[in-house]
Amino acid sequence: MSEPLVLGIETSCDETGIGIVRGHTLLADAVASSVEEHARFGGVVPEVASRAHLEAMVPTLERACETAGVRLGDVDAIAVTAGPGLAGALLVGVAAAKSLALSLGKPLYGVNHLAAHVAVDQLEHGPLPDPCLAMLVSGGHSSLLRVDDVTTGVTPLGSTIDDAAGEAFDKVARLLGLPFPGGPHIDRSAREGDSVAIDFPRGLTSRRDLERHRFDFSFSGLKTAVARWVEAREASGEPVPVADVAASFQEAVCDVLTRKAVDAAVTQGIEDILIGGGVAANSRLRAMAVERAEAKGLRVRVPRPGLCTDNGAMVAALGSEMVARGRTPSALDLPADSSMPVELVLR
Repeated sequence: MSEPLVLGIETSCDETGIGIVRGHTLLADAVASSVEEHARFGGVVPEVASRAHLEAMVPTLERACETAGVRLGDVDAIAVTAGPGLAGALLVGVAAAKSLALSLGKPLYGVNHLAAHVAVDQLEHGPLPDPCLAMLVSGGHSSLLRVDDVTTGVTPLGSTIDDAAGEAFDKVARLLGLPFPGGPHIDRSAREGDSVAIDFPRGLTSRRDLERHRFDFSFSGLKTAVARWVEAREASGEPVPVADVAASFQEAVCDVLTRKAVDAAVTQGIEDILIGGGVAANSRLRAMAVERAEAKGLRVRVPRPGLCTDNGAMVAALGSEMVARGRTPSALDLPADSSMPVELVLR
C-alpha cells in the first residue's frame, strides 16, 4: 500500500495554511498571511483574521493542489486544526474541512495545533524519537511536553502562567518602536547589541519558584522590567540603545526556555529535544538550545524556520500520522475548540 496523501488545513490565528503530504514527504505548503492587516493594530484582531481566512481559503487550496500536482479527489484524508486558537478563525478552517470531507467522501481528522507543531519535524528529519521532549514556543503558547506517541501520548510538563514567549517579543518590540510581529525584528536587532548590557530578570527560576513551577514559564515580569528600564532611560533624556535592550531581553527569554527544557529532558530521562512554534525560528534560541543540550549529551531537532510558524504542512503531517497508525477519524459534527487541551490530540 502506498503512503497516504493527506491535505491539512490550518486557520488557528492569522495564517491560512494548506499543506499536502504523502507519508513524510512534503508536496505543497501554501500560506496566505493576514499579518499586514493586523500590523497597524500592533496585534492580531480576531474578526479581521476570520474574514481573511474566508477570502484566502479557496485560492490557497487551489495553489497547494497546483504545487503538489494533485486534484482534491486524489487525497486520502483531510486534516484540520480543531484547536486551540481563535474561535472564529478555527471555525473557518473546520467548516472548510467538513465540506471537503463530506463532498469527497474522505475521512476527517480534527487535530491539535500544538501536537501538529511537533509532528511537522517528521517532514524534515524523519520519524520522531519515542519518547521526545517538545518545547513549543509561539505567540500564544510556551509549553514543555513529553511526547510518547504524537497521535495519542502527549503529556504536558509545564506551560506559561501569563504571557507566552512570542507575546513578550511582540510587546517588547512595540516598546522599542520595532514592527509587528516582533520576533524577527528583535532577533535581527539583537545581533548588533550586547546580550549582557542589561541584567533583566529570569522568571520562575528562584529556588522557591522551582519547587512549585519547575517547568513553567513567566514572561510578564520580564516584559514589565524592560518597559520600566526604557521609561527610565527616556525620562532622563538619554537615547534608548535598542540593539542592547533587544539582545538583553532575548538572552533572558532564551536562557529560561533552554534551561528548563534541558532540565525537563534530563529529569524525564529523554535524550531528544524538539523545538517548535514561531519563536523556534529565533537564531539565539536555536544556538543556545544546541549548546546546552550537547553539554548534557542530548540531541536537538528544530524544523527549518518556514515550518516553525503556523502552516498547513504541520496539520497534514499529523493527519498523515493518524492515518498511518490507524486512528479513528473525527465525526462530521467536529467542533472548533478554542481551548482544546494538548492532551487531546484528536477531537
